[in-house]
Amino acid sequence: MNKFAFGAAMAALSLALPGVAQAQRTPNAVIVVIDTDRIFRECTACRAAQTQLQGMVTSARTRAQQLGQPLQTEAQSIEQAAAAARNQTGAARAAAESALNTRVQQFQTRQSTAAQEVQRLEQNIQSTQANVLRQINERLNPIFTQVMNARNANIALDTNATLARANSLDVTNEVLAALNQALPSVSVTPLPQQPAQQPQGR
Repeated sequence: MNKFAFGAAMAALSLALPGVAQAQRTPNAVIVVIDTDRIFRECTACRAAQTQLQGMVTSARTRAQQLGQPLQTEAQSIEQAAAAARNQTGAARAAAESALNTRVQQFQTRQSTAAQEVQRLEQNIQSTQANVLRQINERLNPIFTQVMNARNANIALDTNATLARANSLDVTNEVLAALNQALPSVSVTPLPQQPAQQPQGR
């Protein structure tokens, strides 16, 4: 009786297995490809933001030159003064070196201040660029899903990840049109500052 029960259970299991295998079968891949480089290069908001970002970079470079040129001139002047001081002796040399030390300290302070300003400009540009990308990606990711659903696709690939593809798989134009409609412009400003967390009391 035990053998019969065991045999019946095995028979029921063997009948059930095809159904289980069928339920676990993955669907056929339906692929679309998207040229994301083109999206970020050509979308309306992307081009406008890129123009503004380039202006910020140019302005920062100009400011860095404005800060750097006087410092370079001062450094050369200090070198000349140091050479002149070495040719002096006694009290005259001591006075010249004392004055030179003061100039060097003032120069280092100005140099540090200028470096901090340039660093702030660079950080501001990087933060602004990150904020622009954040805004675009927030709108772009749902559009990927929207276009995939319209094409009954279950996989979206970047064109850079493909070796060869049929033109019919490319949905870049559809994504680009949807993004231009959903996001005609972006805020070209630094990332919002996170509020400082207050220390929790014990």
